[in-house]
Order: sequence, then C-alpha cells, then structure tokens
Amino acid sequence: MMNKIPLEKILFLDIETVPAWADYQEVPEPIKSLWDKKAGYISKDDMPDEIFDRAGIYAEFGKIICISSGFMAGGEFRIKSYFGHNEKVLLEEFAYLLRTYYNRGEKFLCAHNGKEFDFPYIARRMLINGIDLPEILDMAGKKPWEVPHLDTMELWRFGDFKNYTSLELLTAVFNIPTPKDDIRGSDIHRVYWQENDLGRIVEYCQKDVLAIAQLMLRYQNKPLISKEKVIIVN
Repeated sequence: MMNKIPLEKILFLDIETVPAWADYQEVPEPIKSLWDKKAGYISKDDMPDEIFDRAGIYAEFGKIICISSGFMAGGEFRIKSYFGHNEKVLLEEFAYLLRTYYNRGEKFLCAHNGKEFDFPYIARRMLINGIDLPEILDMAGKKPWEVPHLDTMELWRFGDFKNYTSLELLTAVFNIPTPKDDIRGSDIHRVYWQENDLGRIVEYCQKDVLAIAQLMLRYQNKPLISKEKVIIVN
C-alpha cells in the first residue's frame, strides 16, 4: 500500500506543544485541581508541580506553539510553518490550509505517531479555540479505512503493537540525517518558557517534518530529498 500513495497527495506535519502556563503557580482554578488529579495518575512519586513540564503533551492542559507542514511540489519539498504565542491565530491559519488544499480528493495527512498525538491534539485544540474542524480532521462517523491519516510509526509496526519506535531511531537505521541535532522534545518547555526562543523550536519542528518525509521515501524505496530541494516557505 505504501508504494501506491503518491507523495504529492500527502501533507507531512509535526507539532510542538508546551504547557499553557509558564509554571504550575500560574494555573487557574479549577484547572489546577484537575491537573493535580491528572498528575496523580501520571506519577505516584512526584508532586503535581514537579511534573508540570509534562502538561504540554495533554491537549486539555497544553497549547500548540508550532505546526510545521511539508509537501512535494515540482520535485521540491516545501515546508511551511505556522507558529506564534497566539494559538488560535496559528490554528486558524492551518485550518485554512487544510480546508483550501486538503479537503478534496484523495489527500492524506502524515505524521510520526500522528494517530496517537498530532492529529487528535490539533483537533482538540481547534475545538477548544472555537474553530470548526476541517473535514480531513473530523473523524466522527468514519470507518477506519475512510480515515485519510498516515502514521510512519504505525506503518513500521506491520501489525505489531508491542513497541513504540521513535523517529530518531528510525532515521538512524535508515541512514537519514537526524532531526535531533540541536534540541529534543524534552527541551521544548525550557526553550519556550525560559529562554523565549520560539525560532529555535520552529527550526527543530521543520527538521522533524523533513525527517518524516524522508522516512516515507525510505519506506517506498525511493531516493532521499536533497538539501537543494528543501524550500522553506515564509
């Protein structure tokens, strides 16, 4: 099946998220009490404030600060990022992209672990921000084979659901340049809230998108995208 999907029909994406507040003390009630309850399930050995940096992975307590998307066009791989401190604005811009170019025909979204994280996180945050879901994100009433989502981690499983395989590991085994040559996901909270360096996070997110596309090319046994063919769209 992987070889039957034209890359030109796929929008590759990756998101970066952080807790919606800089630190635990800023969280308003009743959200703080609900985080305390959630934190108790996450870890029995840590206090809620000690693991608040993990809140960003939950759509109810976090927010999206960057969505990087990439697509093939005329032999080039074009990357467009939507980022900023105003989550609603960047989500509205990304929703416009999806409604305009990815709601017609056989179009697909692709991310690494996207079915468990990126796709539902984006959908949940859009609803929280009062944004109507683009059709390609609205899974209500659809049969599994009607869902236009690809997941490079799920494809690698080949039906084996026992293990999580990171993008970093797969890029290593397929000899793809690593996207983790500067920061990692665990650094995002610090780089955003403490160092105030959103640009560094955007660059990291763009590297992940390129790595996901390169991985799909490896799955299809095709040549990798060269540096000269990668275009950052402002």
